[in-house]
This record gives sequence, C-alpha cells and structure tokens, in this order.
Amino acid sequence: IISYDQFESVNIRSATIVKAEEFPKARNPSYKIWADFGDEIGILQTSAQVTVHYTPESLVGRKVAGCINLGEKNIAGFMSQFLLLGFPDENGAICLITPDPHVPNGKKLF
Repeated sequence: IISYDQFESVNIRSATIVKAEEFPKARNPSYKIWADFGDEIGILQTSAQVTVHYTPESLVGRKVAGCINLGEKNIAGFMSQFLLLGFPDENGAICLITPDPHVPNGKKLF
C-alpha cells in the first residue's frame, strides 16, 4: 500500500501524439513517438512497444496518457523522456490509455 502523497508524486499527464515512426534500432518492435503535453510542458518523445495494435499513422492525433517525471532513458540511441501508458491485452500487447471525453493536453491525472 502506498500513501496518497506517494501517488500524487507520480506525474501522469494528458497528451496528443503529433508524430510516430518506425524504430528499427530498438531490440523489440517499437515506434518512436512524440507527444504534445501542452504549452507548459511542450513536446516530449518516447519509444514504445505498441506495434501490435497501432501503426504510426493511426497513432498521430490520438489522445494518450504519459508519466513525465520518471527521468530520461536512452533506448538504442534515442532519448525517451516519458512513459506512454497502457494495459496489456490477453496476449500481452499494449492497448493505450485514452482519456474520454477529450481533455486538454497537459492535464494532470487525479
């Protein structure tokens, strides 16, 4: 069990994917993804293993949730700046979390 203060320290924000492309250098099938977290935070990039359910074209414009305070991580020479959030399906393939209805970019999850 964690405290509410611990939960509150996890900075999960809403965003819109603005660019996605294949990431052939990644060890596992992945995409490079850029997401707009609004005026205060800006555009951040990440690598995500979401190739089963999504194409780069289907990702652009999609509303998503990302954790932005885990620090940066170098993945095959590409700097990942946030963690794109989703749930695994019955086969382990990631299904992205999408806010519904629409919320502005940069809103914090409560």
